[in-house]
Amino acid sequence: MQTRPARSDDFAQLRPMLLDMGFVEDGAALEARFPAFCDAPDSLLLVAEAESGAGGEAGELLGYAWVQDYGPHLRSGDSHRTAKLHDLYTLPAARRRGVARALMEGVESWARGRPLRYVFWYANQREAGRAYQAMGHQPAPSGQEGYDFYEIDLGDPALRQPHPLRGS
Repeated sequence: MQTRPARSDDFAQLRPMLLDMGFVEDGAALEARFPAFCDAPDSLLLVAEAESGAGGEAGELLGYAWVQDYGPHLRSGDSHRTAKLHDLYTLPAARRRGVARALMEGVESWARGRPLRYVFWYANQREAGRAYQAMGHQPAPSGQEGYDFYEIDLGDPALRQPHPLRGS
């Protein structure tokens, strides 16, 4: 399996995954805006693609992740620059085979290559939360029933403070 940025021609394979994630109000509008997300400079739409003999047919997409850099912080510039992981999805048949872990590694690598301090996301306390915890991420209360808050702090470990203590 390899991860790579999504291309416009990936839409046909990603469409069922996007629909399975939910909250798609207009399928035609989704298809129309998809190419812009493949080329957006402030975000990464990453796909996991099967290689020959790697648990799927070569070229088959096994999952995707979408992360968005929110840009410089109004008060602190890049020192607290944050990105949100909006989506991470693995095909049900490909789960527990390292797809989500490979996508998260790709997201973190992308984040480290930018002037980002934090990557955060929310995940349900069921399957998604268990998967993130298996990857070593620790949940924090989100204030939304059934969901937890997760964060990667890319800053100096000696200066890290848990999110409720830093007031952001």
